[in-house]
Amino acid sequence: MKSFSRDAIRRGLTVLVLGVAAATAAAQDFKIGFVNTDRIFRDSAAAKAAQTKLEQEFSRRERELENLRNQLRTASEKFEREAPTLSEAQRTARQRQLVDMDRDFQRRSREFQEDLNLRKNEELQQVLERANRVIRQIAEAEKYDLIIQEAVYINPKHDITDRVINGLNNGR
Repeated sequence: MKSFSRDAIRRGLTVLVLGVAAATAAAQDFKIGFVNTDRIFRDSAAAKAAQTKLEQEFSRRERELENLRNQLRTASEKFEREAPTLSEAQRTARQRQLVDMDRDFQRRSREFQEDLNLRKNEELQQVLERANRVIRQIAEAEKYDLIIQEAVYINPKHDITDRVINGLNNGR
């Protein structure tokens, strides 16, 4: 039995809805709109505020990581310079220290990236929820029959992204 991915099902449903919409449009006036979600995440004040919030929230940890990276680089360069004059035991001990420092740096970097991605997804989800509320308000007020957020091609006359961004920026 064949299993379908969520994207395949979504695309199939979109095609079905668009097919029904096309058939319906032939029988009556059908109003369709399009929203570019990437532009909302890039251009809206809410998305920019979320980005600023994340930068403030993670800037201290980012500086700590940069300091740790610099310490590791400095220690590695110092080891390379001094290695020829060190005894075997000293060289082995310093190599272990470098390996431990690198392992700690890699772990902290991974944790930082995971935490940042999680928080970024949370913030973008909030922006998307607000945008969807604005989209619904526009759809109801202007009597849209269908508003889509993903398309291969859309005629610019159907793009309502600027109105959604304005609605977000005006606190709708």
